Amino acid sequence: MESRHLREQIAAMRRSLIFVEGILDLQFTELEKLQDRENPNFVEKLLTLYLRESTRQLNTVEKSMETVPIDFRKVDINFNCIAGSSASIGARKVLMETHKTWKLWQERNLEGAKAAFQELRKEHDTFKAKLQPYIQVFLSTHVTCTPEFIYFSCFLYTTHCFPQYGRN
Repeated sequence: MESRHLREQIAAMRRSLIFVEGILDLQFTELEKLQDRENPNFVEKLLTLYLRESTRQLNTVEKSMETVPIDFRKVDINFNCIAGSSASIGARKVLMETHKTWKLWQERNLEGAKAAFQELRKEHDTFKAKLQPYIQVFLSTHVTCTPEFIYFSCFLYTTHCFPQYGRN
């Protein structure tokens, strides 16, 4: 019974993070499907790696923006890495803010890029804060959420809140 309650809690949290808050996209559910009994901490390890590396890259970008002369190539490489890893992990809002900031950067709108960077940093912090409780509940189940369960919980929410997407 407790297992069912935890699964429902995980599904509710996932729906909120994806469909209500928009912090994640469906790519994240694809990653969850890769976690199984043989690799029980896959999602946690992936998120830990993402957070460590993206934080490092954000710090590099921030320092590079303040260095004279600015190494535009170095900043571009780091933005590319942040965008790629955010897309791979399903960090929707972080990815959107990265693209917004990167676009201003490529236009050489330094003041706009610096302001947008602060929003990117805030979104990254929000991502971290919102995902930590989710991962704790996810790991506490000691039950593998099957791909079918993940798909079904997202499908139910989508067809309930967005009926036009539930039709073939």
